[in-house]
Amino acid sequence: MMKATLAGLAMVAGMPALHAETLYVSNERGNSISVIDAATMMPLATWPVGGRPRGITLSLDGKYILLCASSDHAVQLIDRATGKIIADLPSGQDPEQFFLSRDGRMLFVANEDDAALTAIDLESRTVAFQVDVGKEPEGVAQSPDGRWVVVTSEEDNVVNWIDLTTRTMVDATETDQRPRHVEFTADGTQLWIAAEIGGTVQIADPHTRKITAAIRFAIAGVQDHLILPCGIRFTPDGKTAIVALGRANHIALVDVATRTVRAMCPWANGCGTSPSARMARALMQPMACPIACRSWTSPVRRSSARCRWALARGGSPSRHDLPAPLTQGTRTKVQFAPRPTRRTLSPVGTTGA
Repeated sequence: MMKATLAGLAMVAGMPALHAETLYVSNERGNSISVIDAATMMPLATWPVGGRPRGITLSLDGKYILLCASSDHAVQLIDRATGKIIADLPSGQDPEQFFLSRDGRMLFVANEDDAALTAIDLESRTVAFQVDVGKEPEGVAQSPDGRWVVVTSEEDNVVNWIDLTTRTMVDATETDQRPRHVEFTADGTQLWIAAEIGGTVQIADPHTRKITAAIRFAIAGVQDHLILPCGIRFTPDGKTAIVALGRANHIALVDVATRTVRAMCPWANGCGTSPSARMARALMQPMACPIACRSWTSPVRRSSARCRWALARGGSPSRHDLPAPLTQGTRTKVQFAPRPTRRTLSPVGTTGA
């Protein structure tokens, strides 16, 4: 059975809210991005990209797509209006997931094969720093106050804490098995951790970096080994956590204050039509975590069985703006010595706009 995957979610700010939404789907096995009209769920374009595309998000101004091209050991900077690859940014070995910094200037990348976190300065398009972390890093998040970057280690079963004032790892919090995703509450007082194989969501206190609570899930008629927490989103009011449960094909609505599960939504029926269900569907659809793309019914399903998403709201390009397919066009590429080590990631070449 295919592995459920987690996607990045980004919004285009400053655009009229009445415009349609657009989904950008990275097809890991198709080496492409599918551009989809979210209203009709029909593909508008398919853009060729680097090898094994995984994590995907949008720049804060909405002009660019940032994409992990894992087998190319690069993060690709893509023009959202044309689909052209502008530059391959240095990222370390096998970039899997990343987190765009709160100010939009830095990209924090989890390097799965390198057991490291790489920070890319997006203005200079160079590596700002790199930190060794636990094995198989994946989920990444920055605290709302900008002090911490945390990255999960799926193999070591820890969450690593990197202090951005010193750019060093200062602590590692033990978790349940295979921590997959991390998400800070908006006030920064809690870090929620999805432990996929452990079947739990754990909550850590950023001040002490200790686990303070754990939430378990049970679904009638679903075997426990299929309940795989792999993604978390908070509603805009911060009162509800929406947890994707992997192969169980459900999402859980969790009350943040009491840490109790208020409802389970089967994903097969779109979670129903209640206000809570509609909010859950809107927040979780771009994660593609509960269903990975297996239930996908639009033609994009044929492009790949493994995908990740980014969502743009407002100012969406029209079908006429997005010819499909596009050639990659001219781009600049950062040159590396073969298989660079973690401490020698400065680019040899230069990049252009």
